[in-house]
Amino acid sequence: MIPASPRHPRRMLRRPPKDLLLRLAFFLFPVAAVVTAVLTVACSSVDCPVQNAVYTIYKVCDSHGNPISLGDTLTVTTSCSDGNDSVLLNKNVNTSTFNLPISYNEPADTLVFYIKGEGWETFDSVIVSKDNFPHFESVDCNISFFHTITGVRWTRNIIDSIVVNNHQVNYDLSKEHFHIYFRTDN
Repeated sequence: MIPASPRHPRRMLRRPPKDLLLRLAFFLFPVAAVVTAVLTVACSSVDCPVQNAVYTIYKVCDSHGNPISLGDTLTVTTSCSDGNDSVLLNKNVNTSTFNLPISYNEPADTLVFYIKGEGWETFDSVIVSKDNFPHFESVDCNISFFHTITGVRWTRNIIDSIVVNNHQVNYDLSKEHFHIYFRTDN
């Protein structure tokens, strides 16, 4: 009988065989490649809008609903939150459609339409009521505000009526938001 070898308190650690290391390397390399690919795709760039302001689009019509080009001079102003006036549209002539910016946080925007013809001028006030909500695209992009138009009121000096054609105000500039009907009869 062979005597049992005495156990030594400091036992020598055995090295794993080379084939085990190779198998482990072949397993970890594809996993590391997949993780790297996923992280690379997750960090791709996002195309932020160059200008993240949204605009309302007005289409000019006569009192009978026909699209027209307003031959008189049109200027549109608004009051800013600091109390100053700001010109949004300055002395446009032959206007058939025009874009106006919309405020971010105010529940209503007050616009003043100044119209000047030969030997006469007048103005109308337009109040656009709206709901504002932030629009988030990516952490790389600035936040923008989209709006839902809830109503419109106006004085009736030269504006006959205003119809809301599209209630949603966002980056889509293909649809008119308002059809504005000017008086053409005296």
